[in-house]
Amino acid sequence: MIVSHHWEEIQKKLESIKEKQLFRETKIYHGIDFCSNDYMGLATNSCMLEYYRSLTDLYPFGSTASRLVRGNYDSMDFFETEFANFVDGEAALLVSNGFVANFGLIDSIAAPNCYVFTDRLNHASILDGIRISGAKKKYYNHLDLQHLQTLLEKANDEDPNQKHKRIVVTESLFSMDGDSPDFHKLLELKKHYGFVLIVDEAHALGVYGKEGKGILFRDLPPEGIQSIDYRVYTLGKSFGLEGGIIVTKQLGRDHLVNVMRPFIFSTAPLPIISKLAIFALNLLRSMESERFQLFELTRELKQSLLTNGFMITNTESHIIPLLLSSETETLTYAKRLQEMGLDVRAIRPPTVPTPRLRISLNAKLTREDTNSLVSALVQIRKDCETVSFP
Repeated sequence: MIVSHHWEEIQKKLESIKEKQLFRETKIYHGIDFCSNDYMGLATNSCMLEYYRSLTDLYPFGSTASRLVRGNYDSMDFFETEFANFVDGEAALLVSNGFVANFGLIDSIAAPNCYVFTDRLNHASILDGIRISGAKKKYYNHLDLQHLQTLLEKANDEDPNQKHKRIVVTESLFSMDGDSPDFHKLLELKKHYGFVLIVDEAHALGVYGKEGKGILFRDLPPEGIQSIDYRVYTLGKSFGLEGGIIVTKQLGRDHLVNVMRPFIFSTAPLPIISKLAIFALNLLRSMESERFQLFELTRELKQSLLTNGFMITNTESHIIPLLLSSETETLTYAKRLQEMGLDVRAIRPPTVPTPRLRISLNAKLTREDTNSLVSALVQIRKDCETVSFP
């Protein structure tokens, strides 16, 4: 009889993960929120909650099928139109979440004979989409557009007749480092090399640009934005909901509806989500004062952390990664902070190359909250001065 060694292999793998201080488990959250992606506080917004209650008797529990069968609702079509208009796009497609949006989009437009150039720190949904498509993956160093240009030149040497499609994909705001690309330079490269460009605005939507339209609207003129082939957004962050949105040409939307497997073969999002998303969109557009206060809080916290001798990344955003020396030290800080009622989480390899506390600010936080965070960090560091972390 042949015996499978599957569970022994799993046990050894988990033991190895634990030895490296990389073991993860689900936890119930407690304390002041310094870790979620609810950047504008809409997940618990009182107006959103009141509107939600008014809808609960009008919509079924589930959509019951994919959008191509019986899972499509007029609120989904209406939201797609409203959102496309909001970000000056021709058409939009609503899917179940942002991971599906990136994964399904890239798999739908890439193929084994394509070159896909990806920032080395792009999200797993992007990297997995490239992997499943079978395309030739070309990493360029994080935000290093000179390196990207070198790789594009090399691709031209390998394929001088441009028989193979080139695709470049980047995030507009990197969620673990809080930094952004030079979009003017990126569009210059696009004009010269003729690649398809995908930009993921997940962590910028609702926070940056006029009315919270995103970093692209902060950094680029309208014609620059229009030259981007695909833009990916999410409802799971500033909207306080769940869902993903792909904005592109009408031709591009039609293509995705017909070939994007995660869209075709997945149950549609809950019908109530798209109705809430329309309401949330109107709220976000009006939250200029909340955005300004968030920027001020971010500026003050970064300065306070630096003044107190903490090391942070070169972040330009409300996402402030505090870098630490080891996985053990990072876990110790996170555990102590949570015991003090401050919900900050440890982010460790392989998610990031350097262990860190990812401090994510949101519009619900106050100056008192951030002052408490800095005081707690200083106290923990003092308590740990005699500890030698591996």
